[in-house]
Amino acid sequence: MGNQQQRITIQHNWSPTEEEAKQIQADLRDRVIKSDRFSDIRYVAGVDAGFDNHDSTTKAAVVVLSFPDLELVDRASVKVATNFPYIPGLLSFREVPALIQAIDKLDTMPDLILCDGQGYAHPRRFGLACHLGVLLDMPAIGVAKTRFIGEHEEVPPERGSWQPLRDKGEIVGAVLRSRTKVKPLYISIGHKMSLPTAIDYVLRCTPRYRLPETTRLSDRMSRED
Repeated sequence: MGNQQQRITIQHNWSPTEEEAKQIQADLRDRVIKSDRFSDIRYVAGVDAGFDNHDSTTKAAVVVLSFPDLELVDRASVKVATNFPYIPGLLSFREVPALIQAIDKLDTMPDLILCDGQGYAHPRRFGLACHLGVLLDMPAIGVAKTRFIGEHEEVPPERGSWQPLRDKGEIVGAVLRSRTKVKPLYISIGHKMSLPTAIDYVLRCTPRYRLPETTRLSDRMSRED
């Protein structure tokens, strides 16, 4: 897998049983750093994965934008065999291996990754953004289009408004209005970043549309042939 052995800081089995995968999540979740542990953010990345050939092929894409002006500076993609079935709550085992291979191909490494999916807002508090952030030891944020777990109050219609997302009495994320009178996004920390800081960076990466520029571009790239 390219430079993956050098890039990632933790090794584990990528073809586990469902129960083994849940145990890996449980073992790694205590490594998630929920406070701000980063220096200057000069480059932000978006990552996304899609599936072809009846899910047998995973295509992962990563784009790197300058920050704060959000100009495209680097991009990479890979196609690999899909080695893990679709199981809600375990999507990172399908996507992260390919995402890491795509990141390995970059010439410009990001300082922050925005993931199209959940982070801490996960039944075992270890969604894709946490998994990728911990393995790469890199700041990461989960930016999901739909709610996976938790409850929240109604979010005011203005851009920048948000409400805490709570699950079992714990704040696991934020429901953020990224554009006035448009459906909100579900933000949760991935690694090395507090929730208020994650909200701030998501808004700064979302100047015009509902989705961050990182997500829009990586999603588009993951659908290209």
